[in-house]
Amino acid sequence: MNMIAFPPVAAEAVTDPAALRAEVRAFLAAELGPDYGPTLRARSWSGHDPAFSRRLGQQGWLGMTLPRAYGGHERSALDRYVVVEELLAAGAPVAAHWIADRQSAPLILHNGTEAQRQLILPKIAAGECYFCIGMSEPDSGSDLAAARTRAERTESGFRINGTKLWTTYAHEAHYMILLARTGPAEDRHGGLSQFLIDLSTPGITISPILDIAGEHHMNEVSFRDVEVPADALLGQEGEGWKQVMGELAFERSGPDRFLSSFALINALIAQIGTQPDRLEAQVIGRIAAHLMVLRQMSISVAGMLARGENPAQQATIVKDLGALLEQEIPEIARALTDTAPRPGERDTFAAVLAQTILAAPSFSLRGGTRQILRGIIARGLGLR
Repeated sequence: MNMIAFPPVAAEAVTDPAALRAEVRAFLAAELGPDYGPTLRARSWSGHDPAFSRRLGQQGWLGMTLPRAYGGHERSALDRYVVVEELLAAGAPVAAHWIADRQSAPLILHNGTEAQRQLILPKIAAGECYFCIGMSEPDSGSDLAAARTRAERTESGFRINGTKLWTTYAHEAHYMILLARTGPAEDRHGGLSQFLIDLSTPGITISPILDIAGEHHMNEVSFRDVEVPADALLGQEGEGWKQVMGELAFERSGPDRFLSSFALINALIAQIGTQPDRLEAQVIGRIAAHLMVLRQMSISVAGMLARGENPAQQATIVKDLGALLEQEIPEIARALTDTAPRPGERDTFAAVLAQTILAAPSFSLRGGTRQILRGIIARGLGLR
């Protein structure tokens, strides 16, 4: 059986999509090389490689939809989709620039001051400026409105106290977009604001959190009397909840929400070989069908974002269904091959299986837990 390859996005949506896809594939083949095997590909968007991110920037494949005035390339959202899809399908190491390009850049473009745009956006487009997400907190799970980190007005700006948790690659990031409480605690949604935080500011402590595999991706970030200037405020004071919901539409809807297990799918197809039995062919066909449906849903959300809409509800559905599929893949692989996962090996099917099994619990946590997402969907449908 051949590995799953995505067809072009509809031609009217992008400029020569087949040529763009071929260009990206040729670039990745040259950049990653023959030694970039399945084990590394299984890490994909947890793979942190600033040099690779800078080379993407040089190709014009970061900040693709940003205006040229801010270092961008004024490409369509679906041009960007083609590039992102190919990066993830190849398992490229995208973690360094990922958050900045995916959600921080559009958030700053739409809500930032002109000075913030001029300072930050060209660096993101060049692959030289990295962000982390300052949303989740201890004891609050995925309930962002329960945020207790507080930013209090001072004569020169704001003083921040609180803690953020599960902040992916904060130890490698230059900036955090912080959600903090600036209004009364009882005003759960209206009392929140966002801030552009330089992580080199005194008073910020970044402490590592090791994941189940013993790797350091996540962190706890503590703010103790951190003084930031007034122009660190991102957007309007008290509008943080609305801004976060817009930001999460970018975070939840992309192909990263159903391609995290893609390296294992390809490894499974290679393990089965060119003569699958009836059951194996049915299972792989079912996986491919689910992927294509999710892809079409995700592309639809990308189109809505390009039109300036806020598809929070639709993005939430993509994220929930994508996490279900991603977490199902390793269990399907174990059942179909009867292979025991073996961490520590390199470029074997058992090693890729082990890597994906260890990562899979996070798929339904990042971007909001399944319970929170389904509550959002239910409210959007008027069911609660």
